[in-house]
Amino acid sequence: MNKTFDIVIRGGLLYDGGLSEPFISDIGIADGRIRLIGRCAENNAGEIVDARGLAVCPGFIDTHSHSDFTAVADPRAEGKICQGITTEVNGNCGMSAAPLYNKASEKREEDLKELGISKRWNTFGEYFSVLEKKGIALNMAFLAGHGNLRGSVVGYDDKEPTTEEMQGMAVLLEKAIADGACGLSTGLIYPPGIYSRSEELICLSSKLRNRDLIYTSHMRSEGDRVVEAVNEVIRTGEETGVKVHVSHIKTAGERNWGRAEEVISLLDDARRRQVRITCDRYPYIASSTDLDSILPSWVFDGGNEEELRRLADEEERGKIALQMIEESRPEGYWDKVIVSSVSSEKNRWMEGKTIAQISMEIRKQEIDTVFSILLDERLRAGAIFLSMTEENLRRFLSLPYCMIGSDSSARSFDGPTKKGKPHPRGFGTFPRLLGKYVREGRIFSLSEAVHKSTGLAAQTFGLRGRGLLKVGFHADIVVFDPEKIADRSSFEDPFRMPAGVVHVFVNGIPGLREGRPSGRLSGQILKWNSD
Repeated sequence: MNKTFDIVIRGGLLYDGGLSEPFISDIGIADGRIRLIGRCAENNAGEIVDARGLAVCPGFIDTHSHSDFTAVADPRAEGKICQGITTEVNGNCGMSAAPLYNKASEKREEDLKELGISKRWNTFGEYFSVLEKKGIALNMAFLAGHGNLRGSVVGYDDKEPTTEEMQGMAVLLEKAIADGACGLSTGLIYPPGIYSRSEELICLSSKLRNRDLIYTSHMRSEGDRVVEAVNEVIRTGEETGVKVHVSHIKTAGERNWGRAEEVISLLDDARRRQVRITCDRYPYIASSTDLDSILPSWVFDGGNEEELRRLADEEERGKIALQMIEESRPEGYWDKVIVSSVSSEKNRWMEGKTIAQISMEIRKQEIDTVFSILLDERLRAGAIFLSMTEENLRRFLSLPYCMIGSDSSARSFDGPTKKGKPHPRGFGTFPRLLGKYVREGRIFSLSEAVHKSTGLAAQTFGLRGRGLLKVGFHADIVVFDPEKIADRSSFEDPFRMPAGVVHVFVNGIPGLREGRPSGRLSGQILKWNSD
């Protein structure tokens, strides 16, 4: 006898993603979608999943991810699935999988080689074909990176684009959107985005308006010039009318911790003026990016080879060091910069150690240690920066328009993506939010936390049919124990599974069973016009 439902999730406490009061119910799943919320007869189910005493909610949406290449290298995405994540938004910080032409393609070549990726592509359409053939464990939406547009057309020189180059970037953006990209991202502390003016970003962002797509920004500053940087994002929203979004909002550096309220006032005022501005944040007080991001911006002019040449030149290196010293970093700064990854085996011992510790070991000044690492690794070194305060973190997370983003690529517990000592947020973001900040810290209710992680995220990024427990919606669902959910990954040992996440379903297929990844690849590519 045919069963009405492939799976019935029995008797869980449902948090629907839309701020409704939780209620106990069954969920009937068939053909990858939610077909019934209510009482489901046992003889009508192919499989029954007992969720009594557990919370059931939409799968978490990671609004700020960097899995563009790791998804090709290893599609299992175990570090994300085990958190309850069912959907990622990728292509953030101006860095996306496509378009890749000319200098932009050359710059990402080492990334592809390091992950053992043999396939090459230029457009999102070609990239999506690679992903579809391989399969993916998670649903993935993609932003077009401004760095890719500029790198492909203008290159990595510090220059203003010509009229023809602006047209070239616009054509590439239109092609990316036609292929399914759901918006545009910028990374304005990284080359080549660091060389762009506001007018360039406004011009490109205006191309998003007629499809109501989103502009996201790793702002030009998250520290000393954070107020000006926030105003630049607001201006983009005001002048274009598009949705704008501040990535991983923060006020970094102790001397800027007191600016959080000013930043929040700017956002609130903009929203009162009908600027559609939102933000995301991860529940940690440490950030992570490339080690060379601490260098002066002029060092990046001309691309990687020019940067390496400057670092190797004694006179140029002296200029760089002098400027870094003049920036007056606070006492103990180098104790709060941790090397998270290197590419060479000879320097593997540095992973997990601070620049101060490494400097003592190799008997160099800290700035010289940074130069040595970057030269040895040919710039391929990552770092973690302990630069934020717990009070501000809680304040930003509590904003009603703040979503959750891990700012991490999807990794697995073995294979090509198990490298280095990456930021623990790649394995613990959502369990940490629900454990430390909701159950223990009570900064907001579980319903609000679920809404931020699901319904609000889907609405903001235009992910139709996702983010709610609703009949007809895709069956992206997480079952967890609200009394046990917690992160267990750390800076010393990041590759650890969280506690309390019991089952995860991606498009109705189990991605996690009884806390163990299933290896099923049931994710879909989510295009801006997907149903």
